[in-house]
Amino acid sequence: MTIFRPCIDLHSGQVKQIVGGTLSTDLSDLKTNHISVHPASHFAQLYKDHALTGAHVIMLGPGNEQAARESLAAWTGGLQVGGGINEKNAKQWIDGGAEKVIVTSYLFPDAKFSMDRLEAVLAALGQDRKKLVIDLSCRRQGAKWIVAMNKWQTLTDMEVNEKSIKQLEPFCSEFLIHAADNEGLQKGIDEELVEKLGQWCTLPVTYAGGGKTLDDLEKVKQLSEGQVDLTIGSALDIFGGQGVKFEDCVEWNNRQTSCDWL
Repeated sequence: MTIFRPCIDLHSGQVKQIVGGTLSTDLSDLKTNHISVHPASHFAQLYKDHALTGAHVIMLGPGNEQAARESLAAWTGGLQVGGGINEKNAKQWIDGGAEKVIVTSYLFPDAKFSMDRLEAVLAALGQDRKKLVIDLSCRRQGAKWIVAMNKWQTLTDMEVNEKSIKQLEPFCSEFLIHAADNEGLQKGIDEELVEKLGQWCTLPVTYAGGGKTLDDLEKVKQLSEGQVDLTIGSALDIFGGQGVKFEDCVEWNNRQTSCDWL
């Protein structure tokens, strides 16, 4: 069943909603939709109060570790943490209260996928794939989607397709996939990608990028036949958006859970 998955995006220690494609080393290029007056821990507690599981905390660059730790303290065992995760710190984040860690750029040294690095991260987690989420956030290149790293600025040698999904599924418990070209624009989801993910993935997968109304949850549900979850960020009222009310997303999840038990 498709559910709403919440997020906490951290940039320079603050909770922000950013146009994903503008992330780079040059801060003058950065386009920010919203900077919250609330700390990360506020949102962690909010999600905990409403039993919104599977939320991801993404550290976009340096200076976010303390904010991430504060969010984990607010909801120990209830959040997934990503951004700079590698074989040396993965277990530390789990020990620090993360339910799962999300690994992305570390798997692509020199923009080339490394199975050795993936196996090293999994080994650091005691071979517990339930603790690992693989981030395959991508940018569209013609009819293909290519995994992008380094704040979604560098294209790698991996295409997101059925072959790569099947290759990686034995090593993780779920996938997180931002459509970087849609991220933060509130101009709609990448419908074709959502549909393909529903066909390719047998593990849980969360799509993020372009969600603008509550109807997008129903659209993702139909396109993926309930196999893909949706994160809504910039359009959400708790992040300064006007397209989607947080309470409506909570109600959506409650309805899906109720239907699942019927």
